[in-house]
Amino acid sequence: MNFLTHLECGMCGETLEADKIWNLCPKCHKPLLARYDLEAAKQAINPDTIRGREPNMWRYKEVLPVKDEADILTLGEGFTPLHHARRLGEELDFANLYIKDEGLNPTGSFKARGLCAAVSRAKELGVTSVSIPTAGNAGGAMSAYAALAGMEAFVFMPKDVPRPFINECKALGARVTLIDGLITDCGKAAKEELIKHGRFDMSTLKEPYRIEGKKTMGYELAEQMNWTLPDVIIYPTGGGTGLVGMWKAFDEMEKMGWLGSKRPRMVSVQSTGCAPMVRAFKQGKEFADTWEGAKTVADGLRVPAAVGDFLILRALRESHGNAAAVPDNEIMDASNLMGRTQGIFPAPEGGAALAGFLHLRRRGWIKDGETVVLFNTGSGHKYSHLWD
Repeated sequence: MNFLTHLECGMCGETLEADKIWNLCPKCHKPLLARYDLEAAKQAINPDTIRGREPNMWRYKEVLPVKDEADILTLGEGFTPLHHARRLGEELDFANLYIKDEGLNPTGSFKARGLCAAVSRAKELGVTSVSIPTAGNAGGAMSAYAALAGMEAFVFMPKDVPRPFINECKALGARVTLIDGLITDCGKAAKEELIKHGRFDMSTLKEPYRIEGKKTMGYELAEQMNWTLPDVIIYPTGGGTGLVGMWKAFDEMEKMGWLGSKRPRMVSVQSTGCAPMVRAFKQGKEFADTWEGAKTVADGLRVPAAVGDFLILRALRESHGNAAAVPDNEIMDASNLMGRTQGIFPAPEGGAALAGFLHLRRRGWIKDGETVVLFNTGSGHKYSHLWD
């Protein structure tokens, strides 16, 4: 049983038929969001219903976009551990610190969630060829699920990304094009070939379903915390799909009666070398200006412009959240701190989340006794050159 009903533009509210291939809103060219009949879902499923299901993200299948279970592609993504970071907390004199470790997903990052949902739905709708601009992890994830679906996969990535990202995509059967530039330049190169060759665009928030896979982080977090939510969620932000997805998930769960109205304060963390969301948040803007000269060791944060900028900023403000930019040296120091206290080898993006926590603690924005969840969005293994 699936409760997907339609798509809705996140900006202008235009509604569109779900069972048709879409990228952005045809009216305003902003991201489309999947909508469900949550009243009907409330009658059909509840936390007890899902308790005994397989420990992957498809345990929430009724509020995910694939209608026919035969079209679900899975490598076991989701239901990653939520660690109570006791040793790290002792060192920082902060008792209620948790780490959601997304590095244990297939392909080594949280990107597996979004691309699993997006490629599964694309397969269901008849797509045979997919394309993505990527800083690394999204390309690997799309390549894996495209391989599972028997689709052609085309990946465009900056030529200076760590070699393991390139090798991963090639090993998974994708055709890789290296671009002299940033992910935005990769997006332009990919777009030129999309129209010419009839490929489907899997770019961040330029199709409706990656966010649906990412929102399962919010469902899992609630389930793992016994259907409560923390005071603060700290999320390293590039394209921001995960942050927007979790905010969407909390609303869905409240409407189904799984949660109350209490929400975490959402925090976006970026590098000082590429912080368009932080700057726009501080300036009170609805949209973020493109960041010039983007540079950071955390490739996933090197996103100078995000198509879903207004959705990210909306979630931060609605939650009474915050945004913090941290320098690369603090990102690496925090990565090492997480590793030596908790036994987690984080991607630098995960280190950025901890660095953001430390920044906000120093400012007094995070109070004693609050419960905080940090997201480590990937494994450090693909970034091992940073420790040479």
